[in-house]
Amino acid sequence: MINAGTQAELATSETRPMDEESFYLLYHRTAASLRRYLRRMLHDPSLADDLLQESYLRFLGAKLSPDMCEDHQKNYLFRIATNLVRDQASKKQALPLTAEASSTERLAQRVDQQEDLRRAMDKLKPRERQILWLAYVEQFDHNEIAEIVGARAQSIRPMLWRARANLADVLRSLGFREARR
Repeated sequence: MINAGTQAELATSETRPMDEESFYLLYHRTAASLRRYLRRMLHDPSLADDLLQESYLRFLGAKLSPDMCEDHQKNYLFRIATNLVRDQASKKQALPLTAEASSTERLAQRVDQQEDLRRAMDKLKPRERQILWLAYVEQFDHNEIAEIVGARAQSIRPMLWRARANLADVLRSLGFREARR
């Protein structure tokens, strides 16, 4: 779903390939967050890296306005990646997580916490995981999330509320108690 601003950019400008310097800057600014997103969604670093590369290839192959702002470019990349993740899910090729090892007690505790959160997130529906990740890790606003996941912007707030509530239920079922303020 491309918003009206992006549609106007596409309609008013001629399309031409992105120059090497512009692509390098875009890649430098977006690759780390896009890689984290893909790894979290797929649970397979190798597959995530493959889809990262495929996302950039598809982005370069798209007929986009050279004047498209960086935020729209980033949203478009995440949209491509989200569609690739959906394709993988439909093929049922996602692999289980691998455990991280650590020698220090502090890092081991952090890994345990991450694993607990990972297990809880895995019990959510894929769309709930996606919108929670996009909102709280990538810090996209509701309009950007809507564009990436293909939903209406007005529906993101209730979707986030339900996803948070479901995550809280899962965490309680795993034995975690609510923090007191």
